[in-house]
Amino acid sequence: MTNHMIDTPRCAVWCGMGGGKSVSTLTALLTILLVEGGRVLILAPLRVARDTWPEETKKWHHTKHIDIMPIIGSESERLAALRYDNPICTCNYENLPWLIEHYGENWPFTIVVADESTRLKSLRLSYRTSKTGKQFLAGQGGKRTRAIGKIAHTKIKRFIQLTGTPSPNGLKDLWGQMWFLDAGVRLGRTHTAFKDRWFKTDYDGVSKPLPHAQEQIQDALRDVCLTVDPKDWFDLKEPFVNNVYVTLPAKARAMYREMEKEMFVKLEEHGIEASNAAVLTGKLLQIANGAMYVDDKQNWKEIHDAKIQALESIISETDGVPLLVAYNFKSDLARLQKAFPKAVLLSGHMGAHAFKLGRAAIGLGHAKSIGHGYDGLQEHCWNIVFFGHDWNLEEYQQIIERIGPMRQEQSGHGDRLVTIHHIIARDTVDEMVMERRESKREVQDILLEAMKRRKR
Repeated sequence: MTNHMIDTPRCAVWCGMGGGKSVSTLTALLTILLVEGGRVLILAPLRVARDTWPEETKKWHHTKHIDIMPIIGSESERLAALRYDNPICTCNYENLPWLIEHYGENWPFTIVVADESTRLKSLRLSYRTSKTGKQFLAGQGGKRTRAIGKIAHTKIKRFIQLTGTPSPNGLKDLWGQMWFLDAGVRLGRTHTAFKDRWFKTDYDGVSKPLPHAQEQIQDALRDVCLTVDPKDWFDLKEPFVNNVYVTLPAKARAMYREMEKEMFVKLEEHGIEASNAAVLTGKLLQIANGAMYVDDKQNWKEIHDAKIQALESIISETDGVPLLVAYNFKSDLARLQKAFPKAVLLSGHMGAHAFKLGRAAIGLGHAKSIGHGYDGLQEHCWNIVFFGHDWNLEEYQQIIERIGPMRQEQSGHGDRLVTIHHIIARDTVDEMVMERRESKREVQDILLEAMKRRKR
């Protein structure tokens, strides 16, 4: 990984959590700064920018002298951080537009590292010509990606992308990320050109890759993208998957069918309507979990406790082994805290600290809250329970890796068998989500395999 980053000025490294991306990147940056000079900006989710990268330098003898300055917090705190002119700074993605506007033409960072680079996938650009004949970039996309897109190929000399999940929703996630590496040379100068070449739009408006798309895209990216799979280097045990099925009670089943068919259901005095398919899916997932929001203020009513009972059985069968319980909705969290009052909330500092030390048997976490920048959960935990299910493959994989086989290996517990418990409401959208996540994984797994360079 280090050699790839040094030898390829604009590149991507695809490696799962715990595989050594951070220390490899720091090692490469030390070499690059020594030879070329310049300054480095590491983009990352907030917690990772604030804690993970600065803490990573303290773990290794050759990086202990590095002082990383996070550019986070209020505007006054960010301005104070910038006064130090550190060679290596971190910044969360949310503050990126402010940082670019602050520096304007005097942008100082010649090297940018995009940690969790899928945050850049929303970029959508088109090239237009002004009345004077000058070509410029225009189009849609996220505010952050558009902001950095304006300077990506004019003021940034090296661009390094890091992620373990480059295509969580399939091949379509790649164009935005790859544009920052080559301005569209490999996959097309615009997203429209990318879609026209490798995708076909069905009658229902869904774009699906053509039969030759995966192989051609892999060949196009092979020189700039590197996959490192810890399984090729360590004797890691595959997690054991335990699917626990529950049957909805008759009343809840009738409510589910009514919502599914009519997109409307009556719950006590509340009339609940799903305005579109996306909202409908959310409502069905809520019913499957056991509670449903009844208004826009996220007030909710309980419908059944089948999944709560299933979790009680899992707790009993694991005989006190610490469990990381992943939930989806705030109503899930409230019900879990009521049913298991000794459970701790991992998004809070005290709860996470207690769970890491083994002082709590149940840790409750949402993938969006603890998917990035959380380490140490694996010290006493190797079991995860998915109370509910969500379409997001990246978040699903990230939260598993908090206690996954590589984390266990790093902590000296490679003999542990990581177990994933899925609580699934039978004949509901839960099963559809599970199936869809697997199909997304197949595309991504093929892509990751194609980008590997076998050790010699």
